[in-house]
Amino acid sequence: MSDLRIRAATPEDLDAVLAFWKAAAEGTSISDDRSGVERLVARDPEALILAEQDGEEGAERDGAQGVELVGTVIAGFDGWRCHLYRLAVHPERRRQGIGTSLLAAAEERFARLGGRRGDAMVLTRNETAHHAWRAAGYAPEEKWRRWVKPLTG
Repeated sequence: MSDLRIRAATPEDLDAVLAFWKAAAEGTSISDDRSGVERLVARDPEALILAEQDGEEGAERDGAQGVELVGTVIAGFDGWRCHLYRLAVHPERRRQGIGTSLLAAAEERFARLGGRRGDAMVLTRNETAHHAWRAAGYAPEEKWRRWVKPLTG
C-alpha cells in the first residue's frame, strides 16, 4: 500500500469520479451528476477524498499519466455532525486497505474540524458494505430512520 495516495478532489477530477462511481459504487444518488459534485467541491474543497495508486497498463485513468483512481469517500461536516457518503473502492482493489485508509483520512478531517461522531449512509441491501463498516468500528443505529424528500422535480 506504499504507493497509495490520499488527497482531496479538485474540479479537474470530477468526470473521473463520476465514471468511477458508476463502476465501483453501489446504487445511485440524485446528486450523482457533474453539477452536484461541482457544488460539493466548491462549497467544501476537502470533503471529497480520493485514493489513487500507480495504474496498470490498460487501467482507467483519472487524466494523470499512470495514476488510477481506486477509491473515494465524501466526508461532509456541517459544523455539527460528521457525515460519510460514497465510500467506494474499485472492485478489483477491495480488501487491500484502501477503504480503511479513506476512512482514516475522513476521521482525521473530522477531528481537525471538531467533529465528535461520524455517521455513514449505507444501503440496507449492501451486505458487503455492512461487513466493511462494522470492521471499521461503525454500527447501525436502529432507533433512527432516514427520511427524504427530493427538492427538485
